[in-house]
Amino acid sequence: MRARSYRWLHSKGVAKILVTGGAGYIGSHTRYFLEKSGHTTVVLDSLERGDARAVPAGMLRQVDLRDAAKVRQVLQEEKFDAVIHFAAYMSVGESTERPELYFINNVSGSLNLFDAMLKTGVKSLVFSSTAAAYGIPTKVPITEDLPFAPINPYGESKVMVEKILGWLDRFREFRSVRLRYFNACGAEPASGLGERHDPETHLIPLVLRAVQTGNPVKVFGDDYPTPDGTCIRDYIHVSDLAEAHIVAVEHLLKGGVSDVFNVGTGSGCSVKEVLSAVEQVTGKMVPRTIGPRREGDPPSLVADSTKLQKTLGWKPKRAELHGIVRDAWEFAQKG
Repeated sequence: MRARSYRWLHSKGVAKILVTGGAGYIGSHTRYFLEKSGHTTVVLDSLERGDARAVPAGMLRQVDLRDAAKVRQVLQEEKFDAVIHFAAYMSVGESTERPELYFINNVSGSLNLFDAMLKTGVKSLVFSSTAAAYGIPTKVPITEDLPFAPINPYGESKVMVEKILGWLDRFREFRSVRLRYFNACGAEPASGLGERHDPETHLIPLVLRAVQTGNPVKVFGDDYPTPDGTCIRDYIHVSDLAEAHIVAVEHLLKGGVSDVFNVGTGSGCSVKEVLSAVEQVTGKMVPRTIGPRREGDPPSLVADSTKLQKTLGWKPKRAELHGIVRDAWEFAQKG
């Protein structure tokens, strides 16, 4: 299998990579940067929650991971060197209302993918995991050695897939990099890519929408034990996040071992700081209301990404909050 891992190096560093969920927010940006890096990509997405506009013509294979036969057919027909796996449901609130959806889609769908990969000889995968695996962390910044402690079905579904990947690495020589990331945000306006979630749950696009529409955004709690009373989060630019997936997949393609990494900036911003940045960038006041805390929201979630930076040489290049907001605002104004 090692010869296969190195095959891409004999073709000027070009690999053929399947991107599941590549019509989604982070997946589409990663697909874009993979191509800028010279790799060939194919997108597998059901479009149930993805956006076909985010995928160039001819690149999309509209397949649901829950359809095991069709997933296997795609991998049999097109020979891939590696897979980057984003396809999953991602709403914490929805996962508490309908947990079964998250285990059927996120876990069973992933198993169908892994089975198809094993049957077609593809044994390198980058997995889109989450900081929700840590639940309410016992220390901040968060390091990878903290135990799994998810507090919702979404986080649990990601933990279950991470554990499956650990067993596959141990007994099936199926190598993976699991990336646990924090608050993805921003956009790559020149590429036409940005956030188009429906419904939208992320803070920055919701705040920008409030500026555009005049409808107030709800702030969930202003009585946390933080300097200004609002939650602190590690906001990472989606383009930095995409580049982390590229260094991870290239690590595997070079024969690198399985590992897990946090992906974040290492510093946090509060909700009020985000509101202030949006007002400075847009020149407009953000209409807002203050509501009660959401159950299970930790006061602070900030990543320690030292391990990723030291092991794979990745560094965030777009960590300044105002720059992130400017990119998101430019995309939002284009509709």
